Amino acid sequence: MPQGTVDAESGDYMPSPRPLALIALGSNLSSDGVSLGMTLRKAIFRLGENAGMIRSTSRFYRTPAFPPGSGPDFVNAAIALETDCGPSELMAILHRIEAEFGRDRSVRWGARTLDLDLIALDDIVAPDRQTYLHWAKLPLTEQQEVAPDVLILPHPRLQERAFVLVPLADVAPDWVHPVTGDTVRALLEALPSGLKEEVAAL
Repeated sequence: MPQGTVDAESGDYMPSPRPLALIALGSNLSSDGVSLGMTLRKAIFRLGENAGMIRSTSRFYRTPAFPPGSGPDFVNAAIALETDCGPSELMAILHRIEAEFGRDRSVRWGARTLDLDLIALDDIVAPDRQTYLHWAKLPLTEQQEVAPDVLILPHPRLQERAFVLVPLADVAPDWVHPVTGDTVRALLEALPSGLKEEVAAL
């Protein structure tokens, strides 16, 4: 039985809320000839089957590829997912679903059939605050050349990316970043208007 409490007055069982995972989705390369939007819809269904209960799904957005000129426009979205999975187990599920859709990881930040990023899992900071801050402050030129060999949570580039924050604001605007103390809504408001205007609802 899931963990929970019993209400003292009614005697009713009150299940504790499960951890909330925030997952960003993107695609800019067709998988098996289907549309990018259909790829994301299928991936969301698979996430619900394998990782937990989807609490909310964002609208779909068209955004330029990042970095600029690296490929065709993306379709991006985000989901909030209640899950019993830990970070490593959840990442394994995300990678497995990406592989089902033909994801090729040979080129960093290249075109992709499906990109599933674990943005946050409740208020977990992983593997530790110091490592998080190192990757969060890494210059863009170094970001393009190196990738961490451990899972970093929250995603260290979250606060810089309109294509992540705009969909996240649909599903979890009041989620609080465990390092900065900012909500998703506040992080989005702090972005330059030009970046936000690049993210267009479909």
